[in-house]
Amino acid sequence: MIRIRLMRAEDLPTCMLLREHAGFNQTEADWRRFMALQPDGCFVAEWEGRPVGTVTNCLFGPIGWIAMLLVHKQFRGRGIGTRLMQHAMEYLDQRGVATMRLDATPMGRPIYEKLGFVAEYGLVRMQGIASAGGQPRSVRCATSGDLGSILHLDRQVTGTDRSRLIRRLYQENPQVTRVISAPGGQLLGYITARPGMQATQIGPGVAVEADAGRALADAALAHCAGRPVFIDIPLDNRAAMRWARDRGLEQQRPFTRMRRGAAVENKPALMWASSGPEKG
Repeated sequence: MIRIRLMRAEDLPTCMLLREHAGFNQTEADWRRFMALQPDGCFVAEWEGRPVGTVTNCLFGPIGWIAMLLVHKQFRGRGIGTRLMQHAMEYLDQRGVATMRLDATPMGRPIYEKLGFVAEYGLVRMQGIASAGGQPRSVRCATSGDLGSILHLDRQVTGTDRSRLIRRLYQENPQVTRVISAPGGQLLGYITARPGMQATQIGPGVAVEADAGRALADAALAHCAGRPVFIDIPLDNRAAMRWARDRGLEQQRPFTRMRRGAAVENKPALMWASSGPEKG
């Protein structure tokens, strides 16, 4: 009764309905990005010919990211989610990834542990209305000429080559990405954001110094002034958590970053904003 097939553009209405049922923040642009980045790795589950579930994969070299595991609320409890997860893992195994990663909710974590995933570190989604403090003078809008430095720094901090994702985000919203540099010109950090159905999602963003991180995060809030925002922060980054509380943001929900396979040499204490549970 359950059939798994590739996700197609005509599935977008179903994807958005499932997103609504789950209370997620993704827009159609997010779903299109999933399919553009991994066209052979995004799947739909059908029950008797009706699309009722989704899962997405995104490959970052030897690291595979699993996300958007959603099942229509009327079809839960029929093994659809299990089949989708198995299919996603088989897809990544066939491509020889060294590590599978995902961000788990408290409800999902025990399920993933049974599949061999282990916890790496916690994150928390902070939410609120962006304050209009103004962009710090040390921060400027990124240009295409900054992308090489941004990608290099991001890879150093995350241990992941997210070039395809970051380039895509920049192309979609070039006016949103901000950077900060040392007096000698060395890049200290970057941050970007994208629209959401409920709030602007701030991130990804990394910074090698706390002052640089605060300036970038303030610049992101200034860009979104007066609008609701989400920002997912690793608990290891205590400076970022203090910043969020100082700016009046409140905790919405926690996540646990989990992996199956080889450990990833990343530095969550320097991550000021995850890109979200979809791609870490």
